[in-house]
Amino acid sequence: MPPFGPLKRKDILKYLKLLGFNGPYSGGKHQFMVLKDITIRIPNPHQSDIGKELLARILRQAGISRSEWEKL
Repeated sequence: MPPFGPLKRKDILKYLKLLGFNGPYSGGKHQFMVLKDITIRIPNPHQSDIGKELLARILRQAGISRSEWEKL
């Protein structure tokens, strides 16, 4: 059950794969993941965790509710 808060990039990728997303694939300035007709941009690797605000934007792009995320 992932928390809705700061997470490492690799953990976000792992949980998105559990939800059925494929990737990450290279593209432009950012990598992206795909599920059917949904494409979400993934933040580039950096030293600090990905914060709540960015996590919320990623989940909004993916069409995933906060409760669905926390049920993983």
